[in-house]
Amino acid sequence: MNLDEMWFGKCIFLSWYCEKGNCKFCYRSINKSDKKARRSLGSILTEAFLCKKFDWRIEFLTGGYGAYDFDELLDIVKKVKEVYGKKIWLNLGVLNEKEIEKFKPYIEGIVASVETVNEKLHDEICPKKPMKPYEEMLENLKDLKKSITIIIGLGEKEEDKEKLFDFIEKHKLDRITFYALKPIQGTGFEEGPESKYYASWIKDTREKFPKLEIIAGVTPKRVDDVCLLLEAGANAITKFPITKEFNSKKSLKFEDEVKRSGRKLLSTLNGQVKIDLNEIDKFSFDKELKDEMKSRLQYYLKRMKVILK
Repeated sequence: MNLDEMWFGKCIFLSWYCEKGNCKFCYRSINKSDKKARRSLGSILTEAFLCKKFDWRIEFLTGGYGAYDFDELLDIVKKVKEVYGKKIWLNLGVLNEKEIEKFKPYIEGIVASVETVNEKLHDEICPKKPMKPYEEMLENLKDLKKSITIIIGLGEKEEDKEKLFDFIEKHKLDRITFYALKPIQGTGFEEGPESKYYASWIKDTREKFPKLEIIAGVTPKRVDDVCLLLEAGANAITKFPITKEFNSKKSLKFEDEVKRSGRKLLSTLNGQVKIDLNEIDKFSFDKELKDEMKSRLQYYLKRMKVILK
């Protein structure tokens, strides 16, 4: 486990709709999106292209339940893998063995959105996402890596750390992504966890599991926590909205925090990178999709203040 380096992980979202839509911390519990509220394929693939060009690792592909049927998801995963050039992680809810088998040629691992291992709290916070199916899915991942997401600030207790450690050992996890709760008006949550408390979960997990890959989520308001979280033992930072914050004061602060931690940043968050629009022509997609990608790429680069070659 190399803690001299770190990287930025970019989650790629597929949709805003979720048929469950009642996890109490989530914006979907108060903002019910239409089932058609999903991203265009060209937009998804363009983000995968940006991840490759700027050395952002794809944290995982994720989206709400019920926004796509399985064949659509499989097609998206195949195409993202082609664009990115590497196998990816999926966080798409509970998948059965047949679905996992079909995804297997294109993926490195599966993420279970557990959110909290306190079962009583979990049932209260995520009433339509019981723990058991997620645990069964993790047990069925024989040749794939395993990960979970955990949100700090939902009402967990200090003693829940031991429950988390037991869960990691039981399911032989390869990775874990921690998030600090981001309060959303109307959900009933009014504030997120204090930075030191959030970092303590990472620090204690790192001490217990020296080889576990640990990712920490940071919003722009928490960019000052980057050094703290890296020093606590995180391998990488995710959640930071890089396509909005590229070449900004916040992304410069992010880099400064990494330098302060003594780590080497493997991803590009500022400056200029040579991007050739014609690189998109090499993909096996039809002309209409490649044209959409080119259009979306120009939009993203303009927002990121990056000059197209």
